[in-house]
Amino acid sequence: MSDLHRLRVGTGVDVHGFVEGGRLVLAGVDVPHTHGLEGHSDADLVAHAVTDALLGGAGLADIGTYFPASAVEDGADSMELLAQIVAKITELGCEIINVDCVIAMQSPKLAPYRDAMRANLAEVLGIDVDRATVRATTTDYLGYIGRGEGAAATATALILRGA
Repeated sequence: MSDLHRLRVGTGVDVHGFVEGGRLVLAGVDVPHTHGLEGHSDADLVAHAVTDALLGGAGLADIGTYFPASAVEDGADSMELLAQIVAKITELGCEIINVDCVIAMQSPKLAPYRDAMRANLAEVLGIDVDRATVRATTTDYLGYIGRGEGAAATATALILRGA
């Protein structure tokens, strides 16, 4: 089988609602904000979306299969959970080619934190930083994201699966 036939794309999506106070953590970066994201872990929606994208690319089940909400400690570090999945797919002979993540959030502005997010992802994924992309968008005040009620992330991963 040629390498081309071993390439696989995975997609991950995560959504969390905002709660007053708490931490806003994105790709392991604490982003100053009046609200944090609600979740069983640290609610790092970038890490969650990237985890699901990697699992999909590797042909595995979703993040909830490996980390059910009932088993995840409150405040658990989602980047550590991501690292566990990276180890799992690496053991299966998968190589991460690149990851791209888009965060949909009305505020705060994320540009000042983008490089740190990319660096954190690249380190956990074991890839060069130029292969880990983080981008942000707003919804122009439409829907739950536009009203500041929550945020979402979508990630895509390109994986070279083992023979």
